[in-house]
Amino acid sequence: MGEILGIGCSHGPGISGPLTRLTDIYLRRNLQSELTPTHMKDPKNWPKKMQEEWDGDEGLAFAAEYQRILQPAYCKARECIDEFKPDFVLIFGDDQYEVFKEDCIPPFAVFAIDNIPIKDLPDYKDESASIKGSKQIGNYLVRGLVTKGFDVACCWRLRNQENYGHAFTTTIQYLDLDKRGFDYPIIPLTVNCYGSNLRVPNDQYPVTKMIGRLLENVAEPPPPSPPPWRCYDLGKAVAEIIKQSPWRAVVIGSSSWSHASLTTKNYYLWPDVETDRQRFAELKSGEHRKWRSLDAELIRDAGQHEFLNWICLAGAMDDRRAEILAWAECYIFNSSKCVCLFRPT
Repeated sequence: MGEILGIGCSHGPGISGPLTRLTDIYLRRNLQSELTPTHMKDPKNWPKKMQEEWDGDEGLAFAAEYQRILQPAYCKARECIDEFKPDFVLIFGDDQYEVFKEDCIPPFAVFAIDNIPIKDLPDYKDESASIKGSKQIGNYLVRGLVTKGFDVACCWRLRNQENYGHAFTTTIQYLDLDKRGFDYPIIPLTVNCYGSNLRVPNDQYPVTKMIGRLLENVAEPPPPSPPPWRCYDLGKAVAEIIKQSPWRAVVIGSSSWSHASLTTKNYYLWPDVETDRQRFAELKSGEHRKWRSLDAELIRDAGQHEFLNWICLAGAMDDRRAEILAWAECYIFNSSKCVCLFRPT
């Protein structure tokens, strides 16, 4: 019988690297944008907690504390992975118009690929390096899911770019902060988290360079995301299939929670921290089963599009309780982040 170690984490920018990147990539961009109302560019009109994070040095001290909270948690998660000695690592992550483009935007897809070379990834300078996978295990999971009624796509090669989407490559990098390498076979399972808000070029928006905000009022939006209940049930099915296999697996749900860059009601300047606190309270108290019943529109309103990855994880960890390794709440860095373990029972 297979065994599973569950991990929840984020692939958001700024967990490592220059402190200034945490504010540069989104907040400063939107503060300089002509699309942001003038009065909201004045910190005096921000939430009090956001002002405190920004005050004095425009977030540098808070950025250092943010990384200090998160980096040891990723190191602990990696330590647990190494101790568990998995046969493969499955990651629920989102594809943001990276591998999947106009030719196909599936609700769910499994990559069953033995090996891909690492291309253009920071911190990986060895051109001979690669990301291991497993066509055998990927196909096994797809067969099991289709048999259970989940019509997932199966990919034996990459289209449109030479790497997996950043949800997968960045997760691997954060779990390898000491640069020892990450040699476990990876099975990416993409979730179409952005759905109708996916940034797809069209006649109305011919380019996708509007980083830091949604494309609003798109005449012909992409297909919607799978609903929360479907994500939860798929995650639960993945766990059942693995438990019936001969393999030991780490199952990861990777995303930050509410994103300022997805939260229209907050002018794309700060995330819906209050809603994130509700989800975190449910996680801490072992009530993540409630996530199956979350309303899809409320998820989008809160800018929690990528939280669907965690809902898949919650389904896989249906009968377990999370061990919190880190919770880094913020207003100025686009998103709050959680790292947790679901140890084998």
